[in-house]
This record gives sequence, structure tokens and C-alpha cells, in this order.
Amino acid sequence: MRAVKCLIVVLLTLLLTLLMANQVQARCSQQSLRMAVIPKKSMEALLREHQPLLKQLSDALGIPVEIVPASSYESVVDAIVSGGVDIAWLGPASYILAYQRDPRIEPFASLTISHGYFTPAGHHYQALLLARGEVAGDIEALRNKRVALADPVSTSGGVVPNAEFSAQVGLPLPQFFSSIVYSGSHDKALDALREGKVDAAFVSSVRADAYLDSGQITRKTFKVLWRSEPIYYDPFVFSSTLCDSLKKQVRAAMLNNPGNLREFLDSQDASGIVPVSHAEYAPLLQMMQPRPVQP
Repeated sequence: MRAVKCLIVVLLTLLLTLLMANQVQARCSQQSLRMAVIPKKSMEALLREHQPLLKQLSDALGIPVEIVPASSYESVVDAIVSGGVDIAWLGPASYILAYQRDPRIEPFASLTISHGYFTPAGHHYQALLLARGEVAGDIEALRNKRVALADPVSTSGGVVPNAEFSAQVGLPLPQFFSSIVYSGSHDKALDALREGKVDAAFVSSVRADAYLDSGQITRKTFKVLWRSEPIYYDPFVFSSTLCDSLKKQVRAAMLNNPGNLREFLDSQDASGIVPVSHAEYAPLLQMMQPRPVQP
């Protein structure tokens, strides 16, 4: 009899705990929303361009929404995994790194890219190897030259070149090039190449198009010596600690009325915004595994 009473007490306690958890989840008493963005360009530019998105989310949720400045791709991964931010705009590879640390984080939206000189319209972009024409006319001419990358956790400016390009030339990047510089962002890598501080740079095709459109380079400034396989564009990701009701509101604010985000989309050279899931980025899991280099 005593055992039955103990069992009843345990079951009632569990039920009460579940009810309280559901009530907290339903209330979602969070008073603000924090977002982090990988530093593809200067933080000043990111803060300026994201203001329309922040306003749209704040108006829809009825709470303040702010961007938390980030100094590196890794710092954004740390923030979304730890719950230090509620939403992150990650690169595909940085999302996979975050997913490996916390599989409960959830990609939910991505931009569709407008047509550019370097990037076809659609959901995909590429890593490019750009070089100054007077330095190299083909890949072999870059052997023992200086190259810039964006960040070790950048998809097109780090992970993909280290995997795909190294496999193609049969050598790790540090053995093919005389020196490697991680500039911190695609824009800084492009600046280093334009200013002659390096001989070549691995960058995102989208950022190369942005430089072309802004008049900082022309179609003849650099040569494209290598292109990666297509990469599905950057995901917006929910932290695993964000409650379901806020996730639903964020999805609706970003996906149901894309016209309200026109200013933000234009600043990103994007034609729209679409829902995504882990499936679009899962192929990177295999690609990011260490590859044997052919002798």
C-alpha cells in the first residue's frame, strides 16, 4: 500500500512539473530578443542594414530586438549554442559546427539571391578564388603565392577552400600557398587583394558581386581561377532555448510578409526569403569531415 502511495506521489509530481513547464512555455515571458550575425562585412554596415529587420521583428513580437556585436564567426557559434542569443544568421558551415555542438538548434529561413555577375540567381552561391591578373592567369601560377581567407569557420572563405580546393590541387592550403592570412571577413579579404597585400583570395561570390555593384571593382579587376560546388545560402537559426510561441511569431514576421522586409532584402542583394530546415545543409556534414590528401 505504501508503495502505491509513493508511486501516486511521484506521478502527481511529474504531472505538476510538466504542467508548470508548459505554462512557462506558453507564457514565454521573455522581455527582449537578441540576434547575432556572422561578420561578413563591418559591424557598422551590419547594424545599419539590419535595422528594417529588427523593426519588423520588434513590431510583430511587441518586445525590443537587438543585434549583439560579434567579432568572429566562432563567437556567433558560441552565442547561439550557449543561448546567449536567440537568433543567429550563420554561414552554412558555421551552422553545421553549431549543430554538432547542439543538434536542437533550428534553421528556419534563408534568403534567395538576386542574379549577379559572379552568382546565379536562386538559393545557392559559391566560394571563389580570385586573383589579380598581373599575378596569375591560372591556378598553378598561384603556387607559393600569398592568399587571403575570411575566417576558419566561414563556409566559402575557409571551410570549403580547405576541403574542395585542397582536394583538387592535392595539397593542404599551407603547402600550396607560401602564406595564408585570415582577414576576419570577406570584405577585408577583398580589400587585401585589391590593395596588393595578397596575390589571391577565397571569398563568397555574393560578396564579390556586392563589391562589383558598389563600384569598388570592375569585371576586369580580378580573375576567377576556381569555383566551388554550389552552396545553399546562409540560414537564420533559432537557439534551442527560445520558446515555441516566439519561434512561431518570428517565422510569421519574416516569412509571411516578405514585402515588409524589402529594404533589408535590397541591402543583401536578395530577391526574397524562404523557409529552410536542416536537410538543406546536411550534405556539409560529410564534406566537412577531414579528407585524405592524394599523394
